[in-house]
Order: sequence, then C-alpha cells, then structure tokens
Amino acid sequence: MQQENNRNLVIFIVASLLIFGVYYWFVMRPIELQRAAAARAAAESQVSAEGVGPAPGASSSDSPSAYVDERTALARSARVPVRTPSLTGSVSMTGGRIDHLYLNDYRVTLDDPATVELLRPEGMEHAYFAYVGWLGQNIEGLPGPDTQWVLRSGTELSPGHPIVMNYDNGQGLTFTRTVAVDDQFLFTITDRVDNNSDRSVTLAPYGSIQRRGIPDDLGRQPIVHEGAIGVFGDQLHQSKFPNWEDEDEAEEYAGEGGWVGITDKYWLTAFIPEQDERFEAQFRTAERGGVRTFETAYQSRTWVIPAGRSATETVHLFAGAKRNEILTAYGEELGAPRMTDAIDWGMFWFLTKPFFTVLEFFYGLVHNFGVAILLLTVAVKLVLFPLANKAYESMSRMRMLQPKMEEIRERFKDDPAKQQQEIMAMYQREKVNPLAGCWPMLIQIPIFYSLYKVLTVTIEMRHAPFFGWIRDLSARDPSNIWNLFGLIPWDPASAPLVGGLIGVSHHVGGITLALGVLSLLYGATMWLQTQMNPPPTDEMQRKIFAMMPILFTFIMAPFAAGLLIYWTWSNILTIIQQYVIMHRFKAENPIDTFIERLRQKKDA
Repeated sequence: MQQENNRNLVIFIVASLLIFGVYYWFVMRPIELQRAAAARAAAESQVSAEGVGPAPGASSSDSPSAYVDERTALARSARVPVRTPSLTGSVSMTGGRIDHLYLNDYRVTLDDPATVELLRPEGMEHAYFAYVGWLGQNIEGLPGPDTQWVLRSGTELSPGHPIVMNYDNGQGLTFTRTVAVDDQFLFTITDRVDNNSDRSVTLAPYGSIQRRGIPDDLGRQPIVHEGAIGVFGDQLHQSKFPNWEDEDEAEEYAGEGGWVGITDKYWLTAFIPEQDERFEAQFRTAERGGVRTFETAYQSRTWVIPAGRSATETVHLFAGAKRNEILTAYGEELGAPRMTDAIDWGMFWFLTKPFFTVLEFFYGLVHNFGVAILLLTVAVKLVLFPLANKAYESMSRMRMLQPKMEEIRERFKDDPAKQQQEIMAMYQREKVNPLAGCWPMLIQIPIFYSLYKVLTVTIEMRHAPFFGWIRDLSARDPSNIWNLFGLIPWDPASAPLVGGLIGVSHHVGGITLALGVLSLLYGATMWLQTQMNPPPTDEMQRKIFAMMPILFTFIMAPFAAGLLIYWTWSNILTIIQQYVIMHRFKAENPIDTFIERLRQKKDA
C-alpha cells in the first residue's frame, strides 16, 4: 500500500507542478511583467550606459510624441536602396546605418501581404538599426552614428554591386567604407582608414545594434529567448528582454572569435567580427524621454596607424531569418562558432537538435510540415516503445489487481498494518512493482518537452499549412465552438464584454475560453488516457485527475495548432499502444467496455 501511495503521490506532484507551471508562465507571469513595466515607466528612471563604444545618445525622436511615419523618417537622410532576393530596404548616409530592411520571403500574417519589417530608422516608434564607427582618444570627428558620409560609387546595394562611401574628418584622417551584401542575409562592411596627418594615431573599431523600445509582446514568451545574445570564444551568453530591462549595469564579455546581437523568436541581427581577433562586448540599456534603448555593442582590436599609412577592418552583419541551414553555412564560411545557437534550442539541446534534423528529413519527404510532425511523433514513439511498453504493462497489471486490492481493504479496514502487509504480499505473488509504471513516464518528460521546444522555435512551422481549415501551424486553431466551428456566420470576438475571451485570435498565447476542434480533440484523448490508467485510491486525487482533461482543454486552446496536433496525435498513439497491451492482458479498459455495450445493444 505504501508503494502504491508513493506512486500516486509522484503522479499527483508531477501533475500539480505542470498545472501550476503552465498557469504561472502563461497567466501570472505576463501580468507581473506588465505591472513591472508600468512601474518603471512611471518612475522615468535615467540609466547611464558607459563602456564599449559610445553610449546611445538621446535625440528629439526619443520622445513618443515626436514619432514620425516611415516616409518622413527615411526622408531625413540621403539613402542608397538595398535590393536582394531576400531583402529590401535602404542604407542611410547618416552614420552609414543599416536601418531599413524588410524580409522579402516572410509575411506579417497570412492575410496581410506586407512583408516582415526587421530594421527601421530612428525617429519611428520601435526604431531598430545597426552601425559601425571608430573610437580614439583626443581625436575629433571620428565616424559615429551621426556622421554624414558621402556616396562615392554605387547607386544600389545588391549582390555583386557594393557601394562605397567616404568621410574626411578634417584632421588628416580619411575613412572609406565599402558595404557589400549577398543574396541572403549577410552584409560585409569594410572600413579603410588613411592617416594623412603628420602623427601616429590609435583607433579602435566598434559596432552597435540598438532597439529604441520594443513591442509589448516581445520577450514575453517564457519558452523562447528574445533579447541580447552573443558567443564570446565558445561561450554563449543571453539576456532576455525583461531581465535585460532590469539591469542597472552593462553586462560585459570578451573573447577571441564569436558574434553579438539582438534576437527575436524568428529573426536575428548580429555583428560577426574577424574571428582571429579578440573583441569586447556589452549588453546595455538606458531609458531617456520615456523610451528604453536596448543595445548590444562590440569593440574590436586597437589599430596603431603611423603617419602616411592605412589600416583596414572588416566586420559582417547578419540581418535576417534564423534558418538552421543558413546559420550553419555562415558559421562555416566565416569560422564563427555556434551560429546555429541563435536558435533557442533550450537546455535539452542534445535532444532538440536531433529532433529538428529528423523533422527536416520528414519535411523533405512529404513537403507538409504538419505531416512531418505526425511522422516525427511516430518515430519518437517507436524509439520509446520498449520503455512505454513496460510502463503500460505495469499499469495493466495494477488495473487487474484493483478488485483484489478493494477486497483486502474491505476485509482489513480496521487494521491498516495488516491491510498494507496483505497488499505487499499480493504484489510479491503477482510480481508487480507499483512504481514500474511511473518512473518510465517521468523519464519521457524531457523528451516530450524537447519536442515541444522544437515545434515552438522552428521558423519552418511559421505560416506552414496543414489540411482543411489549418492554414498556419504556428497560429491558434481558428475554429471556435461558440459559432459551431463556422456553421453560424457570427464572429464571437464581436460579442460585448466577453468577446475578447470567446473570440479566437490568430496570435498564440493569452487567456481564452474559445475552444477549437484541435483543443477539443486533445481534451477527449487526454480524458480517454486517464480512463485507461489505474484510478487513484484516494478520493481527492481521483477528483483532481478527473478534472485535469477539462482544465487542460482550456489551457492548451491558445497554443499553436502545430503543437496541438503533436500532443493530440501523441495521445492517440499512446492510447493505441496502451489498449493493445490491456486487451492482451484482458484488463478492463473503457474501449473494450464501450465495444461490449455496443454489442449488447445490437444483440438486444
């Protein structure tokens, strides 16, 4: 009896932690973050940022009341258009900033033809840009974010057609900058410094990526890293937006080789310096005029340039989608370590990376990401088959022993010690270990979490269709029980007061009472699973377990359709495997019971 209670206790603890964990991260945590952000905004704290490169300065456009539209912001500076198969935008002659980029192959939503905006110029709300410059003590007029460069050659930046710009600081130093771009997401920035003065100068190149405020939903997903990221030497360092926002001092790093930047769930902007050089970097933040600036900055090796001599420094800028094969290719080409770790593989990376490789393989075969998810789930189930078989056999034996256990409890209800002794003797006679069905299931938790992680962070699932009404596996199931899954021509979101709760948003996350087809299927399969497991002996545990399918139906409803397909299909495979074992052992189960009732009705 003690072992059975231990088994039930372990199951209860795991289930409770899972429920409370999901509730905290997807309900309470967003509320806490919103309150903290509001408190900081009210305080209008001023945070200084000093260290690598110049600190981000305040400008008139830092005030929310001074925001302008894109056309006005672009008109403030001379520009060179950027046109590649993957990117469209422009480079500003002010600071030589790369600050205006759209990703040609990615749309904002399936119903919005606009392409995803990656970088936007200063002056607009949520400005996001990158630039490089030079530092030197007691030297005036060095290139920085506001330097006015002069275009010398090139009318358009495109693959095979670089642009060249020039700047003379009036102190004997001439800077020539060449910017090239490939057909994907890589810019190559080469600065040549000619020292025409009569003395030696000491200069250090630096680069900065800045975001002037971020959208409210950015960095709020607990399972996905969004914020500062960098590899220094071979060490990966990250700072998520909410945590980064709370930093009072800059985070400083250094290493030989690596890269540094800012990442979203699917997109990355990062500087990749020369890999044979040691560089220093910072993650820093400052708030001015009610707008918080998030910045990652690096400073490369120091150059001593004698009079009449020159120096050349090259840095690469990645600005694009975090596709595994593209990051891998750039990492190999540039010798940059761990480029693919810009994708948030999580703490179980040794599982998520192989899972992603298998998922890509299946997608290459079937050309449907939803079907690839189904095949991956089958593959994982096959690998775990022996382990799961052992667990389900133990559960079947335990279920068969339920009548005998109830008989022992009834016979020795006034003698708990004798009751426990008889139950343990029964376990020994029947060669049943009550914990054998529990521990194999616990071992599988990291595996299923890793699959969840892969399906959450992979860009391949974004806007990928499945079948029927599922047009985007990365969005919520658009069907809704409140309009009978589309049979009633009414949008539940238009309902007064409760429209926000019963309407379906295509964005993942949030609290909802809207149940789609997939969430209902998930809840039904979870209920059937619980019915096939041995019922807990404790009445309170039995009630909790009975409520879990209903609770999780609502909890999982806001998740991406691809995740619900995976979870539901995994439940179905588990039910099939468990039923075959229970049927073989002739253990009572709800499927056989249902079939028997149908047979009896037919005979009657």
